[in-house]
Amino acid sequence: MDRRNFLLSTAATGAGISALGGMTQAAKAASPNKEAEAKLRISCFWGFVPAEDDDQRVKKMLDWGFEGVELGGDGGGAKGDLKKRLDDAGLEISCLCWGSANGSIVSEDESRRQDGIDSLKRALENAGELGCGAVVFVPAFNGQTKLGNREIRELMCQTYPALAKFAADHNTKITLEPLRRGEAWFLRQVADGAALARDCDPEKTGGIATMGDFYHMWLEETDDMGAFISGGTLLNHVHLGNGRRRQLPGQDDSPYYIGFRGLKYIGYNRFCSFECGIDGDPNVEIPKSIAFLRDEWDKAEI
Repeated sequence: MDRRNFLLSTAATGAGISALGGMTQAAKAASPNKEAEAKLRISCFWGFVPAEDDDQRVKKMLDWGFEGVELGGDGGGAKGDLKKRLDDAGLEISCLCWGSANGSIVSEDESRRQDGIDSLKRALENAGELGCGAVVFVPAFNGQTKLGNREIRELMCQTYPALAKFAADHNTKITLEPLRRGEAWFLRQVADGAALARDCDPEKTGGIATMGDFYHMWLEETDDMGAFISGGTLLNHVHLGNGRRRQLPGQDDSPYYIGFRGLKYIGYNRFCSFECGIDGDPNVEIPKSIAFLRDEWDKAEI
């Protein structure tokens, strides 16, 4: 049994729960408890909810309890009819899942970097116009740059202070996404993202942050609660997908209440967004998953 599975199995016993309770009591004594500020706000990609047309999709989303919509790309196509439709429905744009620009900003080829910077700036400008507080960014997926970890970090610390200010000036945040090592070796844990965000924003503009993804965290973190606490005030977005097969939460035995304890502890009230597949009929399984998540949230006492 690996260490993570061992910890989860012991947490399910009375002794494990007692130990975890002791840990959280010690944490409470060390820092204010922000649980009252925390809220579970659920979003998903536009198109994740099946529908015959956009009106039906919006109705289902509202009926099922969604509060936001996540968009792919730079958001340029959402500034017209889609934005108005979402505003009229009271659905926020939770984030732009922008990507890596093929790793160009941290490319070993200096001639490629400015194109990536310009592309990211367009996404940040669009996010500001859309009222979206997060542009999710991966510095480079595996194979997109020949630079090593130290070189990438040094380059980002040189380049990103200006980008962080640009983001803050447009009322949004570059949101670094840690991924499992099979996808992106450079940035793999929430604490790494938070540390990098701090170092890339020496003027503390607030224009750069990090996020957590339950699927990637299952593979890279020892403890979901600790991972989210390590993000602290720099945690700006969360992706939902179960740990083993990246399916809907609740479609296997992956727990969420442990991570939700961390979100409650830091007073997290931004979005948690589905980024996963679905086993079965989405019209049945998505509402079941949302009910499961709300139950896990209620169980996450600190």
